[in-house]
Amino acid sequence: MKKLFYIGLLGLLVFELANVYCIMPMPGSQEMNSLDAAYFLYTWRWAFRIFFGLLMVWGWFKSSWPKAWQAWVPALVLGAVIYVVNFQMAADSMFYQPSSLLMKPVAENKVDSNRLVLGIVGKQETKAYPIRFIGYHHLVMDSLDGKPVLITYCTVCRTGRVYEPIINGSTEIFRLVGMDHFNAMFEDKTTGSWFRQANGEAVTGPLKGMELPEYPSYQTSLADWIKLYPTTKIMQADPAYLKSYDTTLNYESGKSKKKLTGTDSLSWNKKSWVVGIEMGKTSKAFDWNRLVKERIIYDVIESKPMMLVIGKNNQSFFAFERSTKDERFILYQDSLLGATHKYLLNGKSVDSSANLQPIPAYQEFWHSWKTFHPNTLQ
Repeated sequence: MKKLFYIGLLGLLVFELANVYCIMPMPGSQEMNSLDAAYFLYTWRWAFRIFFGLLMVWGWFKSSWPKAWQAWVPALVLGAVIYVVNFQMAADSMFYQPSSLLMKPVAENKVDSNRLVLGIVGKQETKAYPIRFIGYHHLVMDSLDGKPVLITYCTVCRTGRVYEPIINGSTEIFRLVGMDHFNAMFEDKTTGSWFRQANGEAVTGPLKGMELPEYPSYQTSLADWIKLYPTTKIMQADPAYLKSYDTTLNYESGKSKKKLTGTDSLSWNKKSWVVGIEMGKTSKAFDWNRLVKERIIYDVIESKPMMLVIGKNNQSFFAFERSTKDERFILYQDSLLGATHKYLLNGKSVDSSANLQPIPAYQEFWHSWKTFHPNTLQ
């Protein structure tokens, strides 16, 4: 009967470790295609726990223990492991959503203007979310023009995305559940499906294959965002998590050397920065170092002329369509000078009603972009 106790104990130990290993950044776990196994283990977690737990209980009471510690010590070790992996290593136990979302106008803002933000523009209002905050929370629920929006960020991939959290016509609740290939995954409350942060796709579960509608977002410095949208509202620090937020500018400036979130200053290495663009069915990555050097990059993707521009602070960038492949601009003091019109850095015309057509563009680590865009051009 002691065998049953130890089989149950070992089985439960292996299960709990495997359950967290598959969806957290542990040695080798994120290079594996372990998503299906992870979802299976998570979905059937209570079945595994009850089965192995019953084996332990049966073996415990049906066996004689000459020395009590022979049963108590391994049971206590198992209990400690279960506590650590479920309450300290679980994603939603390490990173919490805001307890209160504080959005303030510029006059009441307390966020350093040198910080990077993820900004969104509506017809009636604009909002900015400092990466310092959303990088910790991973996802923030808010609204724009009265409609719900889901603000997301994964620091390991350097991916900022905004989605409409609508499933089957209803606003859905999400929580951070782990990661796959180093990208954060969110679980919807209703069906338990897992969604990839980088593209909003349900990668497993009942909704597999569904994609959340993406809402256009832009990454700039807060200073530039305020210049472009002076009536914006800005997310402020949640007092409950002041000690959890990054106090340095290392991550945002690319000076961090941490294994998961650090930056490689050279080009086309795993942790190098790129700007990814999708036009039609084609995706292309542009080297960040090249962008900083050239200031404007011209290209043609799927027969559509486009350009990528960066502001003088080397933080704020935008991408636009061009009318012809020969059309050129001069970038001067964060203004774009065309042949006949002048534009702000965000493409808004200052002397006409003809604004430049924006293209979604994302700054992220090269390893992330090529993983989720395997056929990308560069």
